[in-house]
Amino acid sequence: MRLNFKQRFFSWLDSYDIYDEDGNTVFTVEGQLSWGHCLHINDAYGSHIGTLQEKVFTFLPQFEIYIQDQYVGCIKKEFSFFKPQFTIDFNGWQVDGAWMEWDYTIWDGQRQVASISKELFHLTDTYLIDVADPGDALGALLVVLAIDAEKCFRS
Repeated sequence: MRLNFKQRFFSWLDSYDIYDEDGNTVFTVEGQLSWGHCLHINDAYGSHIGTLQEKVFTFLPQFEIYIQDQYVGCIKKEFSFFKPQFTIDFNGWQVDGAWMEWDYTIWDGQRQVASISKELFHLTDTYLIDVADPGDALGALLVVLAIDAEKCFRS
């Protein structure tokens, strides 16, 4: 399953639309005014299905993951010099990132869950997310949102 992740151009808060290969909306993401990033994920019908909430007052960025309203894990940026590293206590996944911070792979042991690549030369953040199992699409999206929010944190 391929998802096209596009940040909205005119938006005061973080807002994204996520489309499938045919251009159909699969998810929408709406930012909420709060301390740190708080992103609400809705399905194609507008129903709330998840939240990504940044923890404030931490040395390095951390993001709590909620499916519906239930806490399911956390993504933490790790201190590293050349290659971005994240610790995920969600689904047993791991993230490998390229040193330029544009391409990522999510792993579940030896199984590749998703590959993420940032498209360059766009006015807004645009990513392609290739997910092996459509059931992992929401989780992969939450990881991408956390990585994108962490980049904004540094800028």
